[in-house]
Amino acid sequence: MAAEFIQVHDSTPDIRKIKEIVAAYKDGKIVIIPTDSIYAVSCDLYNKKAIDNLYRLLGKKPNKANLSLLCRDLSHLAEYCKPLPNPVFKLMRHALPGPFTFILKATSEVSKIFKTNKRTVGIRVPDNQIVLDLLEQLGNPIVSSSIHAEDEVIEYLTDPDEIYDEWKHKVDIVLDGGSGQNMGSTVIDCTEKEAYIVREGLGMELLDI
Repeated sequence: MAAEFIQVHDSTPDIRKIKEIVAAYKDGKIVIIPTDSIYAVSCDLYNKKAIDNLYRLLGKKPNKANLSLLCRDLSHLAEYCKPLPNPVFKLMRHALPGPFTFILKATSEVSKIFKTNKRTVGIRVPDNQIVLDLLEQLGNPIVSSSIHAEDEVIEYLTDPDEIYDEWKHKVDIVLDGGSGQNMGSTVIDCTEKEAYIVREGLGMELLDI
């Protein structure tokens, strides 16, 4: 059975569609969503079956999968990350919402949910109204991983129709939120004394580290 293809306006999302997608998350569905960088495959953080299915879809064991938490804001960081040094928190407040992934020390709660002994977690607050509305209605973070063309390592799919063609038999829903970017987020590791850039991506001009 092919995935559902749902068009959502990128700046003024229809609340009925948002609630439909949130209900699908709660039911354990896997959803491809737009972000402020590239499209991502995602599920509800608190649905264990969905996370297991996401691992299978990505073909990764829990310790090898690079999953990020998409959050609406920084208000619930304490649930998922160990206390942050003040400079790191200031950097995150300056950069977010935006196309950045911050690697932080994870709490034991995250390790338990992800069934992994990894001690870090990627945190994102995307500058994308569709995602922010989904997060507000869902009430907790969304687990995500970026998607790319099957035959490419770096080539990211940007056109929702192409994404649907490639993923329609692998996921439950594909959201069309307009064309995506062809560059990922900038990844910043904040687990050491000094924050450093792991991967240069979108938003680099906003940083001063």
